[in-house]
Amino acid sequence: MKQPKIAIVGLGYVGLPLARLFATKYPVVGFDINKERVTELMSGIDTTLEVSDSILQAVLVDELSDKNGLFCTTSIEDLERCNYYIITVPTPVDKNNRPVLTPLIKASETVGKVLKKDDVVVYESTVYPGATEEECIPVLEKESRLVYNKDFYAGYSPERINPGDKEHTVEKILKVTSGSTPEIGEKVDDLYKSVIIAGTHLAPSIKVAEAAKVIENSQRDINIAFVNELAKIFGLMNINTHDVLEAAGTKWNFLPFKPGLVGGHCIGVDPYYLAQKAQEYGYHPEIILAGRRLNDSMGEYVASEVIKLMIKKDVRIKEAQVLVLGITFKENCPDVRNTKVVDVIKSLKEYGIKVVVYDPWANEDEVMSEYQLISTQKLPNQKFDAIVLTVAHDEFKNLDFISLRKEKSAVYDVKNALSKVIKDETL
Repeated sequence: MKQPKIAIVGLGYVGLPLARLFATKYPVVGFDINKERVTELMSGIDTTLEVSDSILQAVLVDELSDKNGLFCTTSIEDLERCNYYIITVPTPVDKNNRPVLTPLIKASETVGKVLKKDDVVVYESTVYPGATEEECIPVLEKESRLVYNKDFYAGYSPERINPGDKEHTVEKILKVTSGSTPEIGEKVDDLYKSVIIAGTHLAPSIKVAEAAKVIENSQRDINIAFVNELAKIFGLMNINTHDVLEAAGTKWNFLPFKPGLVGGHCIGVDPYYLAQKAQEYGYHPEIILAGRRLNDSMGEYVASEVIKLMIKKDVRIKEAQVLVLGITFKENCPDVRNTKVVDVIKSLKEYGIKVVVYDPWANEDEVMSEYQLISTQKLPNQKFDAIVLTVAHDEFKNLDFISLRKEKSAVYDVKNALSKVIKDETL
């Protein structure tokens, strides 16, 4: 194999950090169909905030060459000089929670058009076991007219990016790798090993690597569902769930999961990929889907708890003004994909409540486009009948809650991030 020239297809939360990292050692072409995104990146700005502007600018190059560096483009022709293609596009679900492989198929079509003999295509997108070889490889063969494992090869190395996490960055997270043949597995592993300082784990097959990824988040989803159910039970018993978890956490092998809204592009989606494939084999998952149903119900549950708290505080419900703090799917991160805060907002509105959403991290246009909701990055200058903290952004911990509250008002803390002096109740 020649000196690696790497194409990263998809420059979002996963692709850009990976492209930046590889660009420190190899020539890298970053490809995305979003022209605005590519223009922004080539100007040295990352609005996802996953890569700092200074670090991004340090690896950017103005033109394609054999020198190390990152060149971002929307032109398929710019991919022709590469010999490794790493696909990092989203794999969402539809409104019925069925896997949507369209971005993956379209990315495969793009790569197939420029695929050459001995090239290697590595997938990082989360899929069900078998998807790479059953769904993607036939597309590559059709577009390229090359034969799999004879003319070109494949690998799978599931992404483990944690959006907004500046401590566990891509190079510091151990990487699972795999290849379509033992030899290609070693080559893919060596490629990642050259930049991942945390090390790699070479799985025996692509299917094993796919399965490992999809169960990582499914396991986390089930564990959070358990503590969410505990929160519902202890709420009925008038016991503080976080006090219980703190006490139980004194045992060395107790797993420290916390209740909350479970959204995002991974935990809120991946279990459905595994469940879908299991059903194709005639097995109907019980624990996986039960956990997902419970977590999907938490938005409505939080809203009902807020309403109960408002009633206790003698706050009039109809046309009440409620401030929702945060709409991203996690703290200190601008990512609004699959955020379950929208479920809270929708349920509150069903009670005739007027909801104001304040999130200094979320892009207002993106929230409107994605959810048809108005959000603001500027703290409203008014008092509210209730305040609901749904995302634990650092900015929220120092807010002057007294100036935001009416005389009769309630504060509900979903994340248990506020002091007991401020909040009236927590999940």
